Amino acid sequence: MKNAIFIAGMLLSSFVIRAGDISKYVLDNYLIPVGQSGSVVGRIYPTPSNVRLLSDTSSLFRIDLKEKSICLKKNRALSAGQVGYRYGITLLIDGQQCEFELLKDGFSKNRVVAHRGAWRQKGVLQNSVRSFQNAVELGCQGSEMDVWLTADNRVVLSHDPHVYGLEVENITSLQLFQQTINEKDPVPSLQELLIAARAQNSTHPIIEIKDSQKGLERTLQLTDSVVNIVHRMKMQGYVEYISFNYEVLKRIRELDPTARTLYLWEGKKELKDLVNDRISGIDYSYYAYRQDKNLTQKAREAGLLTNVWTVNNAEELQQYYLLGVDYITTDEPELLLKIIDSLKEKI
Repeated sequence: MKNAIFIAGMLLSSFVIRAGDISKYVLDNYLIPVGQSGSVVGRIYPTPSNVRLLSDTSSLFRIDLKEKSICLKKNRALSAGQVGYRYGITLLIDGQQCEFELLKDGFSKNRVVAHRGAWRQKGVLQNSVRSFQNAVELGCQGSEMDVWLTADNRVVLSHDPHVYGLEVENITSLQLFQQTINEKDPVPSLQELLIAARAQNSTHPIIEIKDSQKGLERTLQLTDSVVNIVHRMKMQGYVEYISFNYEVLKRIRELDPTARTLYLWEGKKELKDLVNDRISGIDYSYYAYRQDKNLTQKAREAGLLTNVWTVNNAEELQQYYLLGVDYITTDEPELLLKIIDSLKEKI
């Protein structure tokens, strides 16, 4: 099974990665609301002159030519109990054929983000396929995972520059696979993670793009590769992005103007800078929220999403949940979920 997943990942990553390969047309939303017939699913960005529906095997969708948007047909809706959740659609947009995958919105809304997956209680490797699957099993809204480029330009998961004693950026993906295959959690490629993510529609992979030790050019190459892979696998509806590197987020915004992007480094930018650069939100450590008690409110008023990391203390987990922070990143997702359940019982 490990070999099969690795081979699939290698085949997907065999494409030459070029930022220019990404279609200029994206949707501002890929998630289909449940129980709402005729609703708008996603608007095409940038707004085209002409759009035509070429293929819709599910016969669920129509094009609103005035609004340049994909909508459910007026007599069609998805039910909560409906098993299928992925729907392919092909459009002809200003003469360019574009394929998108729309998703039934079954994603959790509990604001729980498992830091590097759910690994601590299960005794699995951080940033592994199993840690992601554990987060899915728990019902987390998101699972944060970190990525690097190997020496042969493959995107793999690891929090640190070293994993299992191997230097990620100076080893090939094949060598990394061969030297970790006998581990319970071999180092996965991004493609392997996304294959696992595609098997469900409850938990978002939240991809942190790490700063390369080889400089900004290499970091931006990683950024191009990640966004390209997500688009080639048509998983824009699944993935969100975070980074300490502001140039990374600006690059993602160039490649995919509607992607959700959050900035990790508090104190480096003003909130107005993020708004001006169309960054989706802040993803700051709990120190920043301690220092500025009004940070959540300020961000909300600026139209920015908020995430706080990495909170593991029960009292603070409850505090940030009640504060209304949009995401809470934690190494203890099980604890936070118990706190949320207990709060609901008191209502």
